Amino acid sequence: MLIQPKKTKYRKYFKPRGLPKNSTKTQKLRELNYFALVAMESGFLNGKQIEAARQNIRRKVKREGKLEILILPDIAISRKASAARMGKGKGKVDHWVAALAAGKTVFLLYGVNPEQGIPALRSGANKLPIKLKIYKL
Repeated sequence: MLIQPKKTKYRKYFKPRGLPKNSTKTQKLRELNYFALVAMESGFLNGKQIEAARQNIRRKVKREGKLEILILPDIAISRKASAARMGKGKGKVDHWVAALAAGKTVFLLYGVNPEQGIPALRSGANKLPIKLKIYKL
């Protein structure tokens, strides 16, 4: 199941221009064995990429512990058919993307041991097209 908003104010939006600025918000890692996957650069992630990383992490930890996804793809990207002629309005919504600022936490994983959690987040990070760093407490 792809991640997308249930309801939006408008069906279609302008195409996002420019990357988001660096994020100053940080997650407070509360308990022991908390692992965070933090973005090192700005970019856009679509719902398929986030879902692929989520599935990979869950598979590696054998569905133990708790995984929180802290980003939501809420920007609609529309696309017209490749053979469509000019005019006749904007194309339909093709996919959803999330704007991701550098320093923002993407995933939180807790309730698993480090031997299982760190490789799981590393394999999930390999599914995403930006540089990510794993923080552990």
